[in-house]
Amino acid sequence: MGWTISHGIKNTRSATTIHNLAQHLAHVLPASDWRTIETVFGDRSGDPFRVPHTDARQIAAVLRRGASHRKMPADWGDLAREFADAAQKAANARQSWEWS
Repeated sequence: MGWTISHGIKNTRSATTIHNLAQHLAHVLPASDWRTIETVFGDRSGDPFRVPHTDARQIAAVLRRGASHRKMPADWGDLAREFADAAQKAANARQSWEWS
């Protein structure tokens, strides 16, 4: 299964890719930051969902922190920044960040 993610994620992302990104983020983020993004990157049922724009703003900030962490591999950091940019675009537009 793949995820189509709104606001700038160009390609469908596989569930495996999302899971692997989550593992990298969990490794570098403190627990309080992980709790902020867990609703998106934690275990998902596979059903489409929307992230309110206020939550998307917070998620973008956490993703940027994770992407910039010294222990984050560069390629996974790039992916985390791509997700952060999409979440920020949704927040700036006051639109839900949609995953389907």
